[in-house]
Amino acid sequence: MTYIFDAVRTPRGKGKPEGALAAMKPDELVATLVTALQQRVPTATPPDALILGCVGQIGAQGSNIALVSKFRSELPDATASFSINNFCTSGLTAINQGAALIAANQATTVLAGGVEMMSRVGFMADKASYYSDTSLPLRTRYLLVALAADRLADDLNITRQELDHLALLSQQRTQAAEGTALVASRIAVNGYNAEECLRVGNLASLAALEPAFAELGAAHIEQLGRPIDHRHTIAHAPGICDGAALALIGQRDAIDAPPRARIVASADVGGDPEQSLTAGFAAMELALQRAGLTLADMDRIEFMESFAVTMAKFIRDYQPNLDKVNVSGGHLAKGHPLGASGAILLSTLLDTLDVAKGRFGLVVATGASGTGSAMIVERME
Repeated sequence: MTYIFDAVRTPRGKGKPEGALAAMKPDELVATLVTALQQRVPTATPPDALILGCVGQIGAQGSNIALVSKFRSELPDATASFSINNFCTSGLTAINQGAALIAANQATTVLAGGVEMMSRVGFMADKASYYSDTSLPLRTRYLLVALAADRLADDLNITRQELDHLALLSQQRTQAAEGTALVASRIAVNGYNAEECLRVGNLASLAALEPAFAELGAAHIEQLGRPIDHRHTIAHAPGICDGAALALIGQRDAIDAPPRARIVASADVGGDPEQSLTAGFAAMELALQRAGLTLADMDRIEFMESFAVTMAKFIRDYQPNLDKVNVSGGHLAKGHPLGASGAILLSTLLDTLDVAKGRFGLVVATGASGTGSAMIVERME
């Protein structure tokens, strides 16, 4: 079995040069979290590996950002380091991979999570050939996630009103969580400890916003397959931001400290690339199957608000108890630092389980082109 001894996260800063975290380097963000974990869980056992999810692996995040972060954190030379890009699920995938190493007795303790500083490395800044490669079959070509979200909303006839209500709920819950135990694992960085991307409006102000991606869609009709009704506004899309999160996981007897949770099951899956942003549902179902549990067994759920439509689909198809889902807000209010987000959600899940004194928790992450990841944990008393 693999246990989570602790998990911490930074606040999220705007992904702009003037953002609250932008003066720092990505490896410095990670080092801050390593130090925090060392203080929260003192141990003489060095980690066997540092595994980091990161999507934009160029520039400040290039040259194996996990290795650079290991050096910055002054971890032992013997600690292995791996950088993973699995699009927006990367941070959770990294933790799943660390847990797999432990389960296979290839490691006793692992630091795993993710980092993304979009103030330094912008969205699609790697300029990958894949983004524009027309030699691939149409269904496997890269589709911008905003357009995938709008097409999914059109396919499912998700209404603008549904999207507005979900955005407002995320904003209100994020605001209400500030200053409470729901942010207990968020670590101040250079004295800053707030969600900088948070905007709190009302239904009238949200309804006044124009769809944000119609012009972009007009330029990609071939990939969309048809003209669509563009519905997502900037309030329905997660903000571009900086952030990082890290979990200390290991075998039960590897550390002389009580773990916060046990990893019950996990799953990383591939999905239909043409149905972008939906593979998280398949990962969730596989993790539940592996755990022998149902959604009703979950006391808290952190479901990635990739765009508002994914939350709307989750609610419509699975009818979860919303009092258990994203209780401290989500990406629509806090922002989405790509490769870090899955790990941030796990840290948040542990906080929400502690507050509820719940037993089982689920985290679900979904990304572009058929990427999905999920994990179920059991809180330790």
